[in-house]
Amino acid sequence: MTEDYNRKFKIIIDREHSMARGLALSLIRPKPLTVWEIMIPVIFILNYVKLKHSREIFIQNQMFTKKLALDAALDMKKRDASKETVMAQIESKTKELVASIPGGIYSDDIRRQQLGEIDLLIDHYSHLLNAPGTEYASLVTHAYQTAAEYSSFLEALQTAEKAVMSAAHRTLGSQADTETAAKIESITESMRAAEMNNLYSPESQP
Repeated sequence: MTEDYNRKFKIIIDREHSMARGLALSLIRPKPLTVWEIMIPVIFILNYVKLKHSREIFIQNQMFTKKLALDAALDMKKRDASKETVMAQIESKTKELVASIPGGIYSDDIRRQQLGEIDLLIDHYSHLLNAPGTEYASLVTHAYQTAAEYSSFLEALQTAEKAVMSAAHRTLGSQADTETAAKIESITESMRAAEMNNLYSPESQP
């Protein structure tokens, strides 16, 4: 059973990473090449490294709550830990992060909203880990029997993510990049809608 959970864990984490990468590629686009980049390869290489680094940081940011939640859901299955236990561990870990990150960028307000998102994701990932299937699509469609059920989860997740973003705005004040935040929300919504249509289209049903 442990091996089965580990296999599903990898399926889920790979999918979440793929979604985060797709969002990063859509959001952080390369600028048109300058004449100097064409004439001097090292300039192009340096700019490419910076672009790639920005995307990797963005992906890590997007994966933060998801990785914590998925690790917790797996821990519940493999060690028979209660949700209260894993949430207490996450709360302690994130409290330490608030204290360790300088400048007040990661505030307790953001952390508390993230805990709400993580709580929701733990339930979601637990459903997927319990579902039969050898690929992500089958895990989802077994865990959520209808498009309406899956849509209800996605709406709840979007609400939780908006609460985190609002907390970030309150924390950062005028430094908050509201334009980018709106783009993230819009692109994420489009990607999830496309995925749901694909998962529950008549052609994809057995």
